[in-house]
Amino acid sequence: MTVSTHTGFGRILVFVYGVFALAATARAVVQLATQASKAPVAYSLSLFAGIVYIVATWALATDRRRIAIVTVLIELTGVLVIGTLSRPDDIDKASVWSTYGNGYGYVPLVLPFIGLWWLWHVGRRS
Repeated sequence: MTVSTHTGFGRILVFVYGVFALAATARAVVQLATQASKAPVAYSLSLFAGIVYIVATWALATDRRRIAIVTVLIELTGVLVIGTLSRPDDIDKASVWSTYGNGYGYVPLVLPFIGLWWLWHVGRRS
């Protein structure tokens, strides 16, 4: 029996990734279009995060496990590195991953762990 990444709990995961893909990308595009000179690095990081979420959403929704694993690992690395390097007083120019995603309720920190768990779980059942 082949288990898919987009069935069962995977549907919820695809939905959450899709929401983050839309939120991060839209916010970054607006920020870059209206105030790019204010914080170009932070807004570019948010755009990069949005693109990572888009690819992860697509990979999870279409059962492309290897691509999903790579994008979720990039996401985890990004949130850990940017979260560690950012300071709380950077909040006015924060990216999605700044201070471990506190501007998004720390979901960016938790989501890759859940994503990796799901991919591992689906891989074991296949």
